[in-house]
Amino acid sequence: MSTKTNAMRILDRAGIGYTTGVYDLTLEEFSAEAVAECLGVPYGQVFKTLCVRSNTGECVFAVVPGGSELDLKGLARTAGYKKVELVPVREVELLTGYPRGAVTVMAAKRQFPVYVDETVNDWDSIAVSAGIRGLQILLTPDNYTTVTRAMTATIATQT
Repeated sequence: MSTKTNAMRILDRAGIGYTTGVYDLTLEEFSAEAVAECLGVPYGQVFKTLCVRSNTGECVFAVVPGGSELDLKGLARTAGYKKVELVPVREVELLTGYPRGAVTVMAAKRQFPVYVDETVNDWDSIAVSAGIRGLQILLTPDNYTTVTRAMTATIATQT
């Protein structure tokens, strides 16, 4: 796939090195675990980007590894809210500019605060969506947190 996405352009402009991984999955079988299997990497190395809304109506991005679930209470505590909940799927594209399965913090329609699970630091590289289904960007955790201005915290629980 020779597609250059906006997320990739942001990395290029920042001088951040990355590689890409291509996969072919239907939306019905789409999961971080399935993507990891296609890419030949452990599922915890593929991070999924979720859009979350607080009790005050503010949105944030939560980035958690495959094989885990977002700890809503942990994220709320970390972000300083009483409560947070996942944004309904039907609203995700309106808020981020990306459909389910392609959401990326980089080049999102709106810039929300970013929280990434601390397990990001367990890996030499992580995979995140490139902004289209079927394409992942692999980059170092340090480069990811730098370009996205992400705060690392315990926001995921293993399933």
